[in-house]
Amino acid sequence: MDQIKKYIDEAREFTAQNPAELEEFRIKFLSKKGILNDLFARFKEVPNEQKKEFGQVVNELKNIVNEKVATLKESFENIGEIHSKLDLTRPGEIHELGARHPINIVKNRIIDIFSRIGFTLSDGPEIEDDWHNFTALNLPEHHPARDMQDTFFIEKGPDVVLRTHTSSVQIRYMEENKPPMRILSPGRVYRNEAISSRSHMMFHQIEGLYIDKDVSFADLRQTLSYFTEALFGKSKIRLRPSYFPFTEPSAEVDVYWGLETETDYRMTKGTGWLEIMGCGMVDPNVLKNVNIDPEEYTGFAFGMGIERIALLLYQIGDIRMYTENDIRFLEQFKSELF
Repeated sequence: MDQIKKYIDEAREFTAQNPAELEEFRIKFLSKKGILNDLFARFKEVPNEQKKEFGQVVNELKNIVNEKVATLKESFENIGEIHSKLDLTRPGEIHELGARHPINIVKNRIIDIFSRIGFTLSDGPEIEDDWHNFTALNLPEHHPARDMQDTFFIEKGPDVVLRTHTSSVQIRYMEENKPPMRILSPGRVYRNEAISSRSHMMFHQIEGLYIDKDVSFADLRQTLSYFTEALFGKSKIRLRPSYFPFTEPSAEVDVYWGLETETDYRMTKGTGWLEIMGCGMVDPNVLKNVNIDPEEYTGFAFGMGIERIALLLYQIGDIRMYTENDIRFLEQFKSELF
């Protein structure tokens, strides 16, 4: 009885990759010298009180084997019928290749450029607390600069927000690591803006941070010049004084685009210059907040919106095209490598 039950398990689990394997299975169980004929021949040796149970188990095995053979045979016949109808001389179907989204393409290009000079990636949560998003970045409660960022607050409490910049990732990294550090922090950020029909609540940002001994503003300028040359093919930049709570001194970065075409005049409003990012030396208060000695270490930070950079690179006329998923628009980026 135990052996018959093993045969039942074997028959239930059996599968065949081709008709030859199925035929071997059929011969093993259903041929004149097969397992089932042998079992039926031994029926007379079974004690009378066990004949009923023995007969039921053998019949169960027989039904399972027959059903398995019939099912697999039908499947192989169907496959053969399909193959017989195929015209192997016909050309194959052309499958259209997809394309990366322009924002992803630009993000990957920026990451690749900075990775060549030692920057590594760092990531963090999009739902942040007040400390990492504001206070540690030299934006204490009631600081007027908080009004520069229209914030989405989460219902869990007044101190839980959708991050307004990826600078919060830098704070988390500095809390958990010691200098020197050279990181990039790409990701989504959220602003509660309703200025015009072109406004969006979610943007893509990428920020860089470099902390080490004797880091100077000259190092920052040289890094940005290298970046603009690698991305735009233009190394002429200018830094205009600006204000950010977490850097001091702070600057806006412009790249000289030129005035060679009518589009250049339109994009630069006749000046030849385009603003691409903000930057500055990390404020000593920020370093103190993450337990880094500002007397020993200095550093710089920079940040840019990926949507804006992509607009410039691809001459995209309307930011809404990023989110409309128009196939005609997206197909233009099939040839991009990143």
